[in-house]
Amino acid sequence: MLSPVSSPAAPASHALTALFARQQGRAEALRHEGTEGRAARLRKLGAWITDNRAAIQQALYADFRKPAAETDVTEIWSSQTELKHTLRNLRQWAAPRKVGTPLALVGTRGWVQAEPKGVCLIIAPWNYPFYLAIDPLISALAAGNCVIIKPSEMTPTVAALLSRMCREIFDPAEVTVVEGDKEVATALLRLHFDHIFFTGSPQVGKVVMRAAAEHLTSVTLELGGKSPAVVDDTADLRDAAEKIVWGKGINAGQTCVAPDYVLVHEQVRDQLVEEIQQVIGRFYSPDGQPVAASSSFARIVNDGHFQRLAGLLAEAREQGATVAVGGTTDAAHRFVEPTVLLDVAPESRLMQEEIFGPLLPIRTFRTLMQAVDEVNARPRPLALYVFTQSQENQHYLLQHIPAGGACVNETILHLGHPDLPFGGFGNSGLGRAHGHAGFLAFSNEKSVLRQRVGRTGLKPIYPPYTPQVKKLINWLVKWL
Repeated sequence: MLSPVSSPAAPASHALTALFARQQGRAEALRHEGTEGRAARLRKLGAWITDNRAAIQQALYADFRKPAAETDVTEIWSSQTELKHTLRNLRQWAAPRKVGTPLALVGTRGWVQAEPKGVCLIIAPWNYPFYLAIDPLISALAAGNCVIIKPSEMTPTVAALLSRMCREIFDPAEVTVVEGDKEVATALLRLHFDHIFFTGSPQVGKVVMRAAAEHLTSVTLELGGKSPAVVDDTADLRDAAEKIVWGKGINAGQTCVAPDYVLVHEQVRDQLVEEIQQVIGRFYSPDGQPVAASSSFARIVNDGHFQRLAGLLAEAREQGATVAVGGTTDAAHRFVEPTVLLDVAPESRLMQEEIFGPLLPIRTFRTLMQAVDEVNARPRPLALYVFTQSQENQHYLLQHIPAGGACVNETILHLGHPDLPFGGFGNSGLGRAHGHAGFLAFSNEKSVLRQRVGRTGLKPIYPPYTPQVKKLINWLVKWL
C-alpha cells in the first residue's frame, strides 16, 4: 500500500521558464504532425492507466481513503471512456469541416480547420485528482498541444503518481508535471500559455482568469456552486432517494456536481427523508455497522476541510436546523457521516456556500414557481437535478432554471457522457469540456475562404463608388 508522500521542492522560476520555452519549441513541430502521432500518445496513456490500475487505487486511498471501487468508476473507467471515445473520433474531429457558400460568394469555397493552440496549462483539483488531470490532457493531446500539468498539493500521492506517469510515457518537452503549492501555480500563471484549463473554486477561478487576461490567453474554467435537486410530488421517491444519496455520497460529497441541497414538495418531504435514511443504511451500513466502519465511504481530504464542514453543521444546528439522519463527525479520522438536515435557515452558510461534503439540507416548496425562485436567487448552478414523472413539470423546470447541465431522474451521470459538453454557466464556469467540445477547447478553429485566381468575386463593388457601383450595392443589400 502506498503511503502519502511529501511534495518535492518547488522548481525555481527560471526552471519553469526554461521548461516552458522547451515546450514552445516542440509545439511548433507538433503543429505539423498528423493525427497518427496524437493517437499514438493517447494509446500509450491508455495502456499506462490499464497497467497501473492498482497503483492508482492505492494513491487515492493514501490521500483520502477513497474506496478502490469508487476509484475504478470515477477515476479510471471515466478516463478510459473519454480516451476511447476520443480515439474513435479523432480523425473526424481534426479533418477540415466544409461549410456552405452564400449566393453572393458563389465560386468560393469555405472550410474550418482545427489547429493546435500551442502550449497549455492544466491546473487539476484535489477532489478527483487523477481523472480531472487526465480528462483535459486527453483533449489537449488530441488537439496536438504540449501540456504542463499542475496537480493539487493536497493530494501529494496522486501528484507523485502523475509525475511518474509522465516521465515513463512522455517526452517532457511534450507533457510534464510540475508539483508544488500556490506559489508554483502563481509562477506558472505568469507564463504566456496558449490555453489554461482550470478546475476548482469560483474564487480561484477568478484569479486564474485575471492572470490569463494579462496575455489574452483563452481559458476553460470548471468551477462549482450549489447544484439543486428538485423533487416534485409525482417523483418515484425511492428511486430519487437512491440516486440523490449516490450522487451526494460518492467521494464523501467532495464532487463539484454533487447535489448540494434538495427542494422537495412539502407533501412528500417526510416520505423522501425516510427513503433517504433507508438508502444510506443499505449503501453504507448493510450489516448494521456504523457508517464510520464502512469500506465504501471516503474521508474528507484534510483537517481544514473537515473543520469547515463541522462548523457548517454546528452553525446550522445553532440556527434551528434539525438533523434527521446522521450528524456524527470524527476529527481524528476526518469522518463526516452522511447527514440530512431539515428546517435549515436560508441565510445560513449551509445554504449560502457550496458544501463540498456529505451534508444535505432539505427544504420544501409548495409550487414549482417557488422552487424556481429559490434556485434562481443564487448564482447559476453547475448542475440541476429534476426528479419528476410529469413531462409538464420537467419542461417547466428545465426551461426556467438556467444551469451548466442537467439530469432528469438522475444525478452526476451527465458528467460521464462523452457526447454531452460539460461545463458551467456564470459563477459555475466558463467553456466546455469532454469529447468534441474538449477537443475544440484546445484548438483554434481557423476559418478559410478560397477564391479562384482571376475570379470576379466582389470586384464590381470595389471603389470608386460610382452611381453604377452604388446601384449594384443597393441590389446586393436588397436581394442578397
